[in-house]
Amino acid sequence: MKGRNPSASDKRFHSQLAALGCIACRIDGNSNPVVSIHHIDGRTKPGAHKLVLPLCAGHHQDGTGIPGLIAVHPWKRRFEDRYGRQEDLLAMCMELLKLKGAA
Repeated sequence: MKGRNPSASDKRFHSQLAALGCIACRIDGNSNPVVSIHHIDGRTKPGAHKLVLPLCAGHHQDGTGIPGLIAVHPWKRRFEDRYGRQEDLLAMCMELLKLKGAA
């Protein structure tokens, strides 16, 4: 996959985020602990591995996971209309990490 490799610090951060479960499922009132890390603004820019969200398969990529979920790829606009701006979702994740004492 094209992009910069995540540092050890980035990997720890990703693990902490992943432990939160899918942020979109959480907003829907569900719990889904099986997530992948979604890069909000690509993988090649400096700091790209800090701008990430924990998303389940169905909220990350269309055609995967539970049918009927709005996936950020390729439905970014629909996803953000439903769940909010990705930057705001990251801020929500950071608050949750603070509450858990992880950030």
